[in-house]
Amino acid sequence: MKIKKGDTVEVVSGDDKGMRGTVHRVLPGRKAMSRRAQKGTRSAQADHDGDRVVVSGINLVKKHQRRTGDVRTQVGIIEREAPIHISNVALVCPHCQQVTRVRYRMLDGGGKVRVCKECDQTID
Repeated sequence: MKIKKGDTVEVVSGDDKGMRGTVHRVLPGRKAMSRRAQKGTRSAQADHDGDRVVVSGINLVKKHQRRTGDVRTQVGIIEREAPIHISNVALVCPHCQQVTRVRYRMLDGGGKVRVCKECDQTID
């Protein structure tokens, strides 16, 4: 995936459009799972419906938390971030502070790094 944990992203569609935040978690879809994990599911076709990210301060939902056996858990109405589909966010370049698409540049050692299409600087 082109968006990683710790990246700054901007929401490009939805209720929180225009807001920026930091990615806490990246939840890959079924296509990124191993073949062994895919057994028992639908066909192994390209399925990107599950590609989601959790962004700080974005897509806040209220969860009604019941008391369980443990006394230390928070009880009542809790506000927390819900996952948002990866197509609804765009990466913000740390150098030029613009919303950008990502391309990859191959290194001499065989690795690859993410590159901003706007300012041509490496992101990693």
